[in-house]
Amino acid sequence: QVQLVESGGGLVQPGGSLRLSCAASGIAIRANAMGWSRQAPGKERELVAQIGTVGTTGYAGFVKGRFTISRDNAKNMVYLQMNNLNPEDTAVYFCVSIREGSIDHWGQGTQVTVSS
Repeated sequence: QVQLVESGGGLVQPGGSLRLSCAASGIAIRANAMGWSRQAPGKERELVAQIGTVGTTGYAGFVKGRFTISRDNAKNMVYLQMNNLNPEDTAVYFCVSIREGSIDHWGQGTQVTVSS
């Protein structure tokens, strides 16, 4: 059974930073493309970052230069370092696996709230 469990969310002031973690089980992240998606209230889910099996990364334009996705194959973990957060980044962030260009599995999500 594939499980993706996110942690690290919370309340942060604008300009602050958070590091999200995703613990994967039932799936080897070294053999799968992984990513982070988010959903803000009243909005559709949007993919914000992804990392391929060979380490190539891609980012949505609205987070490029601020967010960094990485993985630790030995720990079977995926991370999202988020810097210079703004209120528009407020959302539930989901760890996802990606198969042939589409999202395959979702975690339960972790809430990120950016507010002063």
